Amino acid sequence: MRMQALLALAAAILATALPVRAEKVRIGVTPGPHAQIMEVVKKEAAAQGLELEVMEFSDYVVPNAALDSGDLDANSFQHQPYLDNQIADRGFKLVAVGKSVTFPLGIFASKAKSLEALPKGAKIAIPNDPTNGGRALLLLAREGLIGVDPKAGLKATVLDITQNPRNLKIVELDAAQLPRSLGDVDAAAINGNYALEAGLDPVKDAIAREPANGPYANIIVVRTADQTKPWVGKLVAIYNSAPVKAYIETTYKGAVVPAW
Repeated sequence: MRMQALLALAAAILATALPVRAEKVRIGVTPGPHAQIMEVVKKEAAAQGLELEVMEFSDYVVPNAALDSGDLDANSFQHQPYLDNQIADRGFKLVAVGKSVTFPLGIFASKAKSLEALPKGAKIAIPNDPTNGGRALLLLAREGLIGVDPKAGLKATVLDITQNPRNLKIVELDAAQLPRSLGDVDAAAINGNYALEAGLDPVKDAIAREPANGPYANIIVVRTADQTKPWVGKLVAIYNSAPVKAYIETTYKGAVVPAW
């Protein structure tokens, strides 16, 4: 009996002496603020036994495919309309488990200081993916430059333009390339993360900007089969914590807005 007690005591001491192995989570992000914020989340997570491996992707297509195939455990780069479109088109078994930040879409111009200053027949570049392209068209419509069929909703395309009194030429380009297009077009509708990465200030430099409380809050996404795993809730709670919110508000000063 005494020997059993000694063995139990030895096992307890050994257990407390061994370090707790952190659970590892591979999370995909796009460069710029998404990656920068996730590095802050990574530091907070490490203290709670969650080891984040942050992997950067240069476009919007690969992170969902990598997550669905198991090369990632989570991603944080997209809004719900984009995820919905990807699921519908490619059959991904993915689900949003929490909100991250909002990057209000802005219209930028290299010469014009306002929308009114854009010439008739101006070339305006917009993202070529369905959801962000529709988002740009709705912003142009909100500012009175074009009319868009309301039946199109968030999925509006250039075919849904019903009024174009200034004969604007809409040019569709890859979202990541839009900042580089400013020298070749009169204006461009640029996602906030790509604007920041290119050195643009979405608050000061945009000649028009969508409201921050729209339907385009970015989300944290995992495989549907993983959504109830403990690490998922822990990851979302850490992202939505006070230290991370303070970092976002202090660092980006309104260009990136906490969405939770």
